Amino acid sequence: MIDEKFVSAIVLSPFALEGFVKARSLSGEIGHLLRLSSAVLRGKFGERVYKVEKTQAVEGFPANILIKFKTIDTPELAKTLSGAEILLPRMEAAPLAEGEYYIEDLKGLTVLGDGTVSGEVSGVLEGGGGQLIEIRLISGQTRLVPFRNEFFGEINLEKKEIALLAPWILE
Repeated sequence: MIDEKFVSAIVLSPFALEGFVKARSLSGEIGHLLRLSSAVLRGKFGERVYKVEKTQAVEGFPANILIKFKTIDTPELAKTLSGAEILLPRMEAAPLAEGEYYIEDLKGLTVLGDGTVSGEVSGVLEGGGGQLIEIRLISGQTRLVPFRNEFFGEINLEKKEIALLAPWILE
């Protein structure tokens, strides 16, 4: 089942003296974040809902945004949010263009290599050169495969399948 809320941004650090935090959009889009009235933050403190008091784009950093959460009024309180994930419901996330999908939608897809089931996508990780698809093989082992066109083909969200073009990479 497709998760109805997923990570849209990461809180980076406190900003200024009023309790603002700087956050980075994972999609690179910030329009949806600028319209937030509340958000779920997940961090070392667990998950909490915060009301948003004010948002602002960061000039020169198109994927960054400043957010002022209600009750977070000092740099010290803002620092407690550093590293937290900002979770949003699907309907508040960045809009998709045709042929695009959310990373969260890949989790749980059946991996088909040469027409046979090789495993299931268990996660998507950020690697140094791009994203890595974590595949849980039928044997229970896991493998990481670069999420690139030479390794993956068609993604069919309706059938919950992803084509692996180079099954040898799982050996």
